Amino acid sequence: MNSPSESFERRLLLIDDMPAIHEDFRKILLSSSAADATLDAAEAFLFGADAAAAAAPMPAFTLDCASQGEEGVRMAAAALAAGRPYALAFVDMRMPPGWDGVQTIEHLWQTDPALQVVICTAYSDHTWQEVLARLDARDRLLVLRKPFDVIEVQQLANTLTEKWRLTRQAASRMENLESAVASRTAELQQANHQLQQQFDQRKQLESRLVQSEKLASLGLLCSGVAHEINNPLGFLQSNFGVLEEYLENLLALLDAYADNCNGGCEAPAGLARLPQSAPFQLAFLREDIPVLMAQSKDGMGRVSKIVQSLKDFSRNGNSSSPWELADLHRGLDSTLNIMAGEIRKVADLRKEYGELPMVECLPSELNQVFMNLVINAAHAIGPARGQITIRTGCHGAEAWVEVADNGCGIAPEVLPRIFDPFYTTKPLGQGTGLGLSLSYGIVRNHGGRIDVQSTPGRGTAFRILLPLRQKERAPAQACPA
Repeated sequence: MNSPSESFERRLLLIDDMPAIHEDFRKILLSSSAADATLDAAEAFLFGADAAAAAAPMPAFTLDCASQGEEGVRMAAAALAAGRPYALAFVDMRMPPGWDGVQTIEHLWQTDPALQVVICTAYSDHTWQEVLARLDARDRLLVLRKPFDVIEVQQLANTLTEKWRLTRQAASRMENLESAVASRTAELQQANHQLQQQFDQRKQLESRLVQSEKLASLGLLCSGVAHEINNPLGFLQSNFGVLEEYLENLLALLDAYADNCNGGCEAPAGLARLPQSAPFQLAFLREDIPVLMAQSKDGMGRVSKIVQSLKDFSRNGNSSSPWELADLHRGLDSTLNIMAGEIRKVADLRKEYGELPMVECLPSELNQVFMNLVINAAHAIGPARGQITIRTGCHGAEAWVEVADNGCGIAPEVLPRIFDPFYTTKPLGQGTGLGLSLSYGIVRNHGGRIDVQSTPGRGTAFRILLPLRQKERAPAQACPA
């Protein structure tokens, strides 16, 4: 005998209006269970207890009977509520004066959809096509015609209860699997949430590092910037000092003329007492004052330009700032204005700007990249005065900016590590090792890349390549021919 994978009750329900049918089913099903027990005992006697244990017997049938459909449905509902549902129901087709078999089966499946059903009948008020169309559950429905055979009843009971058991077992395993999947999904969602938090924290840290590196770069340039501002301020102050003296003399001259006019037509005695040196001559004043004013305005314009460049460069930008269309040439010029003093000390600056369309980017972050590369180029220049060249251009859907120098170059064994965080070849205290690393991260965040060409003793060229438009946005604008 086949051993079940798990123990269960083989509970059967018979719904028939004839008591004789009830008795027949009890004899067929319950006696077969007793016969199976007797056969198992004989097997144990002939082949030993181990063989009998290996072929564990199927549990005996439990049979409950009802005379009408309504009664049978109530019994099925009570069994299901008690946690001991029926596996199989034998239902007679005609049971006057109550429900017929089709109505009974409809209500049974409304109560317990998993119940297996066998229709027991000799004739029916419905055609089988009507019955099957109305019930529409052929996988749970079989027909047993009266008079039925004993073996047929036994085989139906054994087969359908085993099918019911396997169906429940599969449903239970599926439920366990769904529970495991739900639990695993919750774990993955939690892990994803933690990963997202770590990613957000990393982006915030990168943003803070960018700002820290920007402040460090600005700190290195403070003396140069102060010198650039103090120069125009110096001649502004000097010019305005001279202007004040000129204005005092001019006022004195005007006072003398006023005194002369008030006294009538006599000789301007007050005018005669005034000095006749060249700086005091009226024609000279009229010529020199506009020049001094123009120089002063130029100086003030230079101060304003330097301050505006500092503001453009230092604007607080981060990864959450909105992308915008920007002119890379303007960003380069702002950065170079700030660094003019630093560059002038060691190298000549050459600009070879090509045609560039507007680029969708985070301008303040790219300004930081430009500054890092220009600082490195300035530091790479040796004792002899060198040259730093800034080139720009566009190819296809990419814009490029190149910062090249004719300095000491980068050794081949060092080149693979230049973008590593905190790696620097500068003396202790002269570099953080974050400039190129942060620049690499910023360019990568823009969907671009940085190419490096370097020859020791001849110089280095860093080329930044950027998409004209970011992904998931408008199509990239073609570069001008």
